[in-house]
Amino acid sequence: MSQHAIFRGEVCFRAGDGVLMPVPDGEVDVELADDSVTLSWRDGEGNASSAAITRDEFERYQREGKIRLLDH
Repeated sequence: MSQHAIFRGEVCFRAGDGVLMPVPDGEVDVELADDSVTLSWRDGEGNASSAAITRDEFERYQREGKIRLLDH
């Protein structure tokens, strides 16, 4: 079951073996697994994007205040 979150600040993911890419600020759907987190969002033009980060990265971004889970 996915949850909704607000992202504020620099939250990044690695595109394959490439460079770090930012997730845009705003509302993001979050799907938690044991060791990873899948993020899904729409850009300003309505295009869907998704990425995965480690659970450790997700929890660090939460501690830093860059990710806030919503209660709905």
